[in-house]
Amino acid sequence: MDRTHYGKWLVGIIVFSMSVVAQAQDSNAQTSREFYLGRRVAKPMSHLGADWLIRAERDAEEDPSQMLSQLDLKPDLVVCDMGCGNGFYSLTMAEMVGPNGKVLAVDIQPQMLQMLSRRAAETKIDNIDMILGTVTDPKLPSGKVDLVLMVDVYHEFSHPQAMLAAIRKSLSPNGRIALVEYREEDPSVPIKPEHKMSKRQILKEYSANGFKVGSEYDGLPWQHLMFMVRDEAWKP
Repeated sequence: MDRTHYGKWLVGIIVFSMSVVAQAQDSNAQTSREFYLGRRVAKPMSHLGADWLIRAERDAEEDPSQMLSQLDLKPDLVVCDMGCGNGFYSLTMAEMVGPNGKVLAVDIQPQMLQMLSRRAAETKIDNIDMILGTVTDPKLPSGKVDLVLMVDVYHEFSHPQAMLAAIRKSLSPNGRIALVEYREEDPSVPIKPEHKMSKRQILKEYSANGFKVGSEYDGLPWQHLMFMVRDEAWKP
């Protein structure tokens, strides 16, 4: 077996093994929420719809380049692409943080990580660590992550309290969350209501879990971009 085929075989075995472990852990998880603080929790997008993540219209609808420019990514940073899917943002961020930086690509669907693994191999990008998380734990290292990017994924968390607690613990001293969500306040954004969030609802949920707004950017076509940081005065 040559190295290429061996590498693909090894990735498949690792992802399958991680999937078995994650499923076993989730079997003991608390019942998923239908509502959280008055908001209906959306169902996650299946890996079968992954092509939508790399649709041609995404540039015009979301202006990903503009969003990425607001993240202020620098070489050597450790960043997380939470709900990475097939790697639309993971691959670009890996280039932005450079060979000494790291992207932690987290998803709960092993099929998504397999797609990302293939795309990374094709582009010869090797500074992405793929992590199969669970619905209650993203499996991030404690105190090491400089930025957690969540693009249209937070509203799909079935256990937002557990996930935000884990993310809070993972942040480095100056770590931030970059939260990107379709604007509920704008009826012209053609997205289902349960896949939108208002700033008011975002603040309600994040302040309840130990975060406050660090800064905001309102220049994206359809989405909010809010940077959340730890509220050191918060008590659980």
